[in-house]
Amino acid sequence: MAHLGASAAPLPSPDHDASEEASHSPPPPEKGLRKVVVVMGATGAGKSRLAVDLASHFAGVEVVSADSMQVYGGLDVLTNKVPLHEQKGVPHHLLSVIDPSVEFTCRDFRDHAVPIIEGILDRGGLPVIVGGTNFYIQALVSPFLFDDMAQDIEGLTLNDHLDEIGLDNDDEAGLYEHLKKIDPVAAQRIHPNNHRKIKRYLELYESTGALPSDLFQGQATEKWGRPRNSRFDCCFLWLDADLHVLDRYVNERVDCMIDDGLLDEVCNIYDREATYTQGLRQAIGVREFDEFFRFYFARKETGEIKMDSCTTMAGLHDDNLKGLLDEAVSQLKANTRRLVRRQKRRLHRLNKYFEWNLHHIDATEAFYGNDMCATADSWNMKIVKPCVDIVRDFLSDDAILASRDGSSVTGSPRMSSRELWTQYVCEACDNRVLRGTHEWEQHKQGRCHRKRVQRLKQKASTVISL
Repeated sequence: MAHLGASAAPLPSPDHDASEEASHSPPPPEKGLRKVVVVMGATGAGKSRLAVDLASHFAGVEVVSADSMQVYGGLDVLTNKVPLHEQKGVPHHLLSVIDPSVEFTCRDFRDHAVPIIEGILDRGGLPVIVGGTNFYIQALVSPFLFDDMAQDIEGLTLNDHLDEIGLDNDDEAGLYEHLKKIDPVAAQRIHPNNHRKIKRYLELYESTGALPSDLFQGQATEKWGRPRNSRFDCCFLWLDADLHVLDRYVNERVDCMIDDGLLDEVCNIYDREATYTQGLRQAIGVREFDEFFRFYFARKETGEIKMDSCTTMAGLHDDNLKGLLDEAVSQLKANTRRLVRRQKRRLHRLNKYFEWNLHHIDATEAFYGNDMCATADSWNMKIVKPCVDIVRDFLSDDAILASRDGSSVTGSPRMSSRELWTQYVCEACDNRVLRGTHEWEQHKQGRCHRKRVQRLKQKASTVISL
């Protein structure tokens, strides 16, 4: 019978003792750093709305989007870009500025965003970074980026090497197994499904001969993910809500997206030969409709479907097409809800283990009611007012930030490199891979995991009794 726990492959001991690190408080921001506000949170928490509202309280607010899909042109409905009328005259940057077919990395975002932020500051304005992509925000505040190490590398291409060893560039499982053979430590740092990063590691190895894991030792390990030595003094606002509230919002928002023309958007970029691992096609809500559109275009080619707009598909009396559409919409909702959970886990880790001084604002009560749109009074009282107070204190020079007490960062335990990077495989949950001790502990507390463990225990008891 499968073990009920997890198998973990530990990493080499870190260069610095974790207990010694935990005894030190995070250093205060460097004097002279210019101030920016960062609004973070899971999908549906109201980040964009809050950023616009801050503009009515502080002069010169300009919003910089830190969303990995909104940066691309197209799919405005699917990626939930802020409509022009909801921007209320507040300048917004990095929306729809990149070609949809181009790969846009964290390094690319940093190189685009930093000059924009500095330009806002030079004009005497207040940059408000709005992020759903936490790795983009990390690229702004953390001095360490793997992409920088791979910059300007000469040598073999990955395809050349893969041809030599008989592997295909699209063989995701094969590439991960190959990385495990040449650098098992680096493989432990990557989820097996993170195909893009696996390829980057292999490209780096084939170009330089250096093991990617060697880059994560010593000073680089200390810097990774931490806002020390940041180029800006950041005020982090973490807008949060209970999962049941966000789940309900996600489900209702997807239904609204369908009504607003989501199907036509995806139809316009659909290509049956395209892959879903680069550019805008990575967005949640594209891959999910692949089977639906394959069937739709097949029927259209035979003349069975004559309409040009996909939006009216929901009203067709075609059981097969309707069934595929319902399945795709359900999958879109499910995958978005999973994204919400990943985002929340990531924010918890940044706050607890990586010394990010996140001001946690619970928006749950503001969303209670008959619909998911918080009333203006509730929103202003529960969300806008406390955030305005936090930002006002942050902008005044007398802020020895109250959140640096034991309630957030200083009193929180810090994890060693081993605990942060070890991969756990939950055999009870179909060999699901969990990254780091925190994610593993969260998984063990989940209802689905506990049910599976209980069923396995009951099955084992039955076998023993027989």
